[in-house]
Amino acid sequence: MHTRMWSDMFVLGLPLAEKILRPVAIYIFLVVGLRLAGKRELAQLNPFDLVVLLTLSNTVQNAIIGDDNSVTGGILGASTLLALNYVVVRFLYSHKKLERVVEGASDVLVDKGKIQARHLKKELLTRAELEAAAHRQGFGSLDEIDEAVLEPTGIVSFTSKKPAPDEARHGEVMARLDQITRELAQLRQAPSPGQA
Repeated sequence: MHTRMWSDMFVLGLPLAEKILRPVAIYIFLVVGLRLAGKRELAQLNPFDLVVLLTLSNTVQNAIIGDDNSVTGGILGASTLLALNYVVVRFLYSHKKLERVVEGASDVLVDKGKIQARHLKKELLTRAELEAAAHRQGFGSLDEIDEAVLEPTGIVSFTSKKPAPDEARHGEVMARLDQITRELAQLRQAPSPGQA
């Protein structure tokens, strides 16, 4: 009985080459599929996007491991995915043009406070989803936003119309320092009472 247990745990149920090729094929499929599906899948802007991402891994699980439920098979499949990802990321790091093709480009959704409806439509985003993303980042409404960019990673980056409190305070301090500097310069140029 112990022999069968150890055999079930560690003896591969599929040929080694197949255990390596299955994760490679699924990895390539998922990279291409997510690229074609668009950045909104990664952004998870509504419950449907989240459901797709959650079920995607379960859907391709059997394609990756096949009929092999051994620990060795799981470790080999996971190691293949990790190694392949390492190689792809390192390769794309030194080939920026190819990285842009694989990952895609950023898309400006709000520019100078104006919503770019054409870009929202292209990314299949509604105004309500954009507003919800803004709320998650602490904005009260889209009226507070100067720029919103949907990054290739699915993150929506927002820039406020008003400067941040720290930036505003810094500006006030710098303006006051400039004023003090001007006043000091005027005092140095003015004749002293004994010279008049």
